[in-house]
Parts: sequence; structure tokens; C-alpha cells
Amino acid sequence: MILSKYMHNIRIARFEDLESIIEIYNQAINGRFETADIDEVKLSDKLEWFLSHQPDTYPIFVYEKKRQVLGWISLSPYRKGRMALRHTIEISYYVHRDFKRQGIGSKLVEYSLLQSKKMGYKTLFAIILDKNEASINLLHKFGFTDWGHMPNIADFDGEECGHVYLGYKL
Repeated sequence: MILSKYMHNIRIARFEDLESIIEIYNQAINGRFETADIDEVKLSDKLEWFLSHQPDTYPIFVYEKKRQVLGWISLSPYRKGRMALRHTIEISYYVHRDFKRQGIGSKLVEYSLLQSKKMGYKTLFAIILDKNEASINLLHKFGFTDWGHMPNIADFDGEECGHVYLGYKL
């Protein structure tokens, strides 16, 4: 298993990681087609989001090496409050631009699959912009399958793309 030697690099995010999480997220915004946000976010924009991700229910995991956060993944509720959907979560992940293509995204996804199962979740899904082929391919590698496509719903200054829903049953 990939994780055995990398598990020590993955941990629950702490408040002091939030600036690094935001920096990585803003890199994705500026990279275009990695997230549907267009404008960079600030700490105040993400504070409530961060605080809502409790480690025992909806954790955020970071991949850290030499005290630097190189990537992160969050587990978020789907349709919060609708109890029939309590075993379904959405994953979102991002890797620092200087550390892409080094397996960090794979390690984070694999770790999240293991942790999600331990936490009693049954279904995971991700919503990916259809132009983000690297992310779609990564999830396919782990057995995620295409569950839906919403064509041309995102507009990046006149350039449209869609959302692909990828799902995984634990």
C-alpha cells in the first residue's frame, strides 16, 4: 500500500494551517478550471468553512513535509441536515503548484478513502470542472466512476465548462 510510508505526512488540519490552505486554494483559482471560484479568497472568507469541518465528522487533512503544507483534502457534508444523506460526503482536494505530479493528491485521496470508511461513510463524490482532466483521471485511478455531467454551467470570462460528478461507494 502506498500509504504506509507516507501516513506520517498526513494529519488533521489545525487553525495555523489555514493560511497555507488558502494559499493553495488561491493557486487553484489562479490556475483556472481547478475550482469554480474566480476571485481569490481571504482568511475571513474561509473561516466559517474551516470551523465547520470538525475532525470527528468532516475533517480537513493536510499533507505536510518539513513543516510545509503541500496539499489538503476536505470531507464535507452533502445536503447538510437531510438525514437520509448523512452517509454521503463530498471530497475536495488541492495541491501546492510546486508539488504537483509528485503523488500528493493520490496519497490524500487514498487516506481519505480509508478514513471515510472508518468514520462510517458509505458514499463519496467529487464535483470537478470537466476541463480538469488531471483531477478526473486521479479519481478514476481510485475507482471513482462518472455519475453525472452538467455541461457548460461555469463561465470563466466567456469560456464555459461543465461539472462532472464522480462517485465512489465504500
